[in-house]
Amino acid sequence: MRKILPPRRAHSFSIRHEKWMNRRLWVITRRTMNILAIETSCDETAIALIEARGSFPESFSCTVLGNSLLSQAQMHAEFGGVFPNVAKREHQHALVPVLQETLRQAKLLDTPADTPENVISELESALEREPELFLNLAQFLRSIGKPPIDAIAVTHGPGLEPALWVGINFAKALAYAWHVPLIPVNHMEGHIVLSAMNHDRAARFDMPLVSLLISGGHTELVLSHSWLEYRLLGQTRDDAVGEAFDKVARLMGLPYPGGPQISKLAAAARAEGHESSAFGALPRPMMTTPDYDFSFSGIKTAVRRMVERLQPLTDEHKRHIALEFENAVAEVLIHKTLKAIEEFEAATIIVGGGVSANEHIRTQLARSIKDYGYQTKLLIPPPDLATDNALMIALAGYFRAEMKQFADPKDIVARGNLALA
Repeated sequence: MRKILPPRRAHSFSIRHEKWMNRRLWVITRRTMNILAIETSCDETAIALIEARGSFPESFSCTVLGNSLLSQAQMHAEFGGVFPNVAKREHQHALVPVLQETLRQAKLLDTPADTPENVISELESALEREPELFLNLAQFLRSIGKPPIDAIAVTHGPGLEPALWVGINFAKALAYAWHVPLIPVNHMEGHIVLSAMNHDRAARFDMPLVSLLISGGHTELVLSHSWLEYRLLGQTRDDAVGEAFDKVARLMGLPYPGGPQISKLAAAARAEGHESSAFGALPRPMMTTPDYDFSFSGIKTAVRRMVERLQPLTDEHKRHIALEFENAVAEVLIHKTLKAIEEFEAATIIVGGGVSANEHIRTQLARSIKDYGYQTKLLIPPPDLATDNALMIALAGYFRAEMKQFADPKDIVARGNLALA
């Protein structure tokens, strides 16, 4: 289970940033910006570098210079979920190698080293809580010089706070060593922005926009009347949908992460010609309530009872339970989304977050929009970009930079429960 820890005292980062302040005006007036992005909100260590230009949506275009990710999923599988302190430790191991891989893809590893030793010494005290990260970074800065980067975007929430802090402090250290400004990015905004992209440029769509954000930590519907402006319509009152997938998978004895395992079994049941379970139905919690909230803890309890009743579980039982669970979840999500389309006359629907990779949810939502006769445009990222990645942070960071929303490093802190709206 993905756990959000309570807020803790901000890390000290006492390095002075006069050079950063002097450089800010130069950065925001450039017509093209190279944005380096760092994402460590959960169990993926990800870094991307983009070259972006223009304003959204008419003139915006982007080139991905490098995009790297190292997942910890296999490591956390033995625990059946993500352990925040293990995630923190692994981010410390991985950040510099992932940065090097990103720069290798961008062909930027041959820049002569130019970081003064006194700067590296100052970083040691700033990274006192991440000593291994400091050692790796010091070696990196002594061997490779500053690449052509204009700003660094970093996820500051929501997510696991110990994991977020590692990425934030790494971003602050790089920003100081390279004299570039920082852009704090909301992780969920990253999902929205990425879904609004069409390859190397912005997709064409109209407002109002409704975003369905579905992941291991979030399930929410958000309304936008203008770009990067949000109003929360509703959210889960207990488990997020991705969390529910993982918990149900554990009840069935399936490995972590559970979502892909359940989808595979459900697809096998459909391939056998089944549209619903032969062993009983599950509830569709809160599907017809007048609000836009969700609840998935009850359906998890219903699965537990079904599993207990059917013991010992056979492969056939597992396929049918997975089919019924996936059907129930999809019906709830789609019903609420269609309700939002109708009430707010949404011209565009965006689906983002790791669960948006679920093929059944994707196809059923597209079919339902068409069947109901809505002219709403549906934007969903390709499955390989649906889960957490740094490209989405780089894109959101660019648009925030274009709006001159840089931040003083001392003001950037990890916010595990950071809201989008």
